[in-house]
Amino acid sequence: MKILRNFIFISLIIIIISSVLGHSSPMAANTSTQPPSKLPIKVALFSRDLNDDYLVFLRENFEDIQRKNEGKVEFSFYNSNFNQSTQNSDITDKLDEGVDLILLDMVDVYQVSELINKISQFSVPVILFNREPFSLDAIKSYKKSLFIGTDSKQAGIIQGKMIVDAWNNHKDSIDKNKDNVLQYILLNGEVNDKAAIDRTKYSISTIQQAGIKTDELSSGNLHWSTELARDTVSSLFLKYDGRIEAIISNDDSMAVGAIEALQKYGYNSGNKSKLIPVVGVDGTPEAIDLISKGFMLGSALADPADMANVIYTIGLNLVYDRNPLERTPYNFNETGVVVYLPFKEYTGPMFN
Repeated sequence: MKILRNFIFISLIIIIISSVLGHSSPMAANTSTQPPSKLPIKVALFSRDLNDDYLVFLRENFEDIQRKNEGKVEFSFYNSNFNQSTQNSDITDKLDEGVDLILLDMVDVYQVSELINKISQFSVPVILFNREPFSLDAIKSYKKSLFIGTDSKQAGIIQGKMIVDAWNNHKDSIDKNKDNVLQYILLNGEVNDKAAIDRTKYSISTIQQAGIKTDELSSGNLHWSTELARDTVSSLFLKYDGRIEAIISNDDSMAVGAIEALQKYGYNSGNKSKLIPVVGVDGTPEAIDLISKGFMLGSALADPADMANVIYTIGLNLVYDRNPLERTPYNFNETGVVVYLPFKEYTGPMFN
């Protein structure tokens, strides 16, 4: 009997030790959902241009999230002013100081590998947004990194569709010289930017695939600037003297600048006989206002509130080592590291 009691006692000890070791195994540690030891969660957003219209609204939404989660999350914002060296330095300083999550809008997407490698050494999750790198290899190399953005091809297709619908329904108002050809000018955001390249390519191809003949009068890289677009369109309006039949802009900031130029010459101000359809991307409040008044044809709308909420939710999932897509309605695309939020077509009563 004594031997039996000793055997049972030893067996219980073995079971307890095994249980303790099992709960402290690397697998168990990797699936932990415990928050960081200190709150609030520190989130640092690094952008190449915090004055960009879309980034302004995105930042406002992040600040609103912070107000609604007081004591739980704290955002800090860093503007590199288009300088990659400044962005690199800011990120290094923040990593040394201590941060739980990095949100990164890169200045130079070709340097993504160097930054991902630096951040990975601190084991800090990083979400790239706004500007999609041409190569995703660096993101794939670090399990705590991914890209959240919008499908620039879809934006271009929506822009093209808005022009096609307007041409088909109001051709008499658009085809001013009655040559059955759409004469347009194109406002490019940037030379080496995937979003700008895709939006340009797919907007024009969508128009052409609908059987509409096109003639590009002019295109220029205007760096997403309202002011540059206003000055450029003002000059082009005089140069082409009534030949411009549509303006396709890679974003709403430049589209707004184009409309400001047109309004200087009495166009797009309410007179139905003086209209040039203008399309943009983003759905900024200023563009939405112009569309609702009939001064702008439409925009491929990307809701900054939705974008901010998705980035925040997925970011916290990464911080807490959860499934990144938990509590979101989205999936990764075929790359396994990219989440696209959909664009929506937004048009107004321009020709009505």
